[in-house]
Amino acid sequence: MVIENKTFQKEREFYDSRDIELVSCRFEGEEDGESAFKESREIRIRSCYFDLRYPFWHDTGVEISDTLLTPNCRAALWYSDKIRITDSRLHGIKTLRECGDVSILGCDIISPEFGWFSRGIDISDSTAEGEYFMMRSKDLSFKNFTLNGKYSFQYIENATFENCTLNTKDAFWHAKNITVRNSVVNGEYLAWYAENITFENCKISGTQPLCYCRGLRLINCEMEGADLAFERSEVEASLTTPVISIKNPLSGSITLPAVGEIISDYPEFDCKIKVSGKTSQ
Repeated sequence: MVIENKTFQKEREFYDSRDIELVSCRFEGEEDGESAFKESREIRIRSCYFDLRYPFWHDTGVEISDTLLTPNCRAALWYSDKIRITDSRLHGIKTLRECGDVSILGCDIISPEFGWFSRGIDISDSTAEGEYFMMRSKDLSFKNFTLNGKYSFQYIENATFENCTLNTKDAFWHAKNITVRNSVVNGEYLAWYAENITFENCKISGTQPLCYCRGLRLINCEMEGADLAFERSEVEASLTTPVISIKNPLSGSITLPAVGEIISDYPEFDCKIKVSGKTSQ
């Protein structure tokens, strides 16, 4: 069934719907209804406007294209699976939570607490703003993606990032099994307590990066403004730029062109640091 050019404002307007398509419809009005498509299956949304809360909960098979979810459309997609979103604006708080098998392409996301506790998320050619982005989610892929927001990707697992720009702070804390390639990462206190995290051909900036890590690798990376770096981390790093200071890396090796200061006041410090042909410990 196809429905076009209609406005809906009642609660649970399409509850338990099956195989339905809405085109150029609006969800708004004085009745302030919520949960428009709760417990529905095979829902297609094209060129629509959502200004009401909780529209897609406990759904399976949701396709959304060329659609606006306003800031009033909070908690839009929860407990749902098999979601495809293209060329849309996702501007409500907590837009995505506890969802699986999600593809997002060409979207503009402005949403604090986006993507929590989700799995199987693929985001490409998109931008995002919001704090605590993707916390505690797993099996993630990001390509040609730009993020602006603090406390991102905390506690995530099994994720890849390719050609991304991440302007953030306290990112990747406690993250596991992460690969970041050909990307720019700007922000303080990067990836503390991370496990099995690799940065390859990346530019990294910010104070006190990459501390208390296990299985940390940097391959052909630039670092800017890095002071007190690698504290108590297990690290294998090849850097192409100097760093301000390195403090008590736990083990492994670091190769770089220059370092302003090596701080060694921890008795278990056992990392080889090679600076312009000279090795120190």
